[in-house]
Amino acid sequence: MATSSLSKIACSGGLFLAKDTGRFLFLLRDQGKTAGTWGFVGGKKEPTDITLVDALRREIQEEVGNTSKIKKIVPLEMFLSNDDNFQYNTYVLIVEKEFIPTLNHEHCGYAWCNYEHWPKPLHMGVKNSLNNRVVKAKLDLLLDLFKIIE
Repeated sequence: MATSSLSKIACSGGLFLAKDTGRFLFLLRDQGKTAGTWGFVGGKKEPTDITLVDALRREIQEEVGNTSKIKKIVPLEMFLSNDDNFQYNTYVLIVEKEFIPTLNHEHCGYAWCNYEHWPKPLHMGVKNSLNNRVVKAKLDLLLDLFKIIE
């Protein structure tokens, strides 16, 4: 049976990567069933968002403040549920330097972390992504590119 597009949920998430330190930004959730877990900035695409990247930019503005710090947005992973009703797109958000985010009501903390020294407990979806060998290879490549460019 075909599913209407109204029941499909599309979300975007972003993992900030600071070029100056090679560290990643995680946010501590403060609400809902994922409260107390660490994850990425992001959320659901709204009808007013034209693209998933537009949704991500809106979520960044809401959750951590100004998006002008982002120098590059690099696609990392696209997860699609078995029933095709849930899609989650993850991007790496490259910034020159670490910054102090202006957190909204959804988060109660933040941490800049070294690669594979992630805060615990991770949100289950984030944990699954970061344990994926393809995602790990892409993050390794990005970090290696930064070393070459320096």
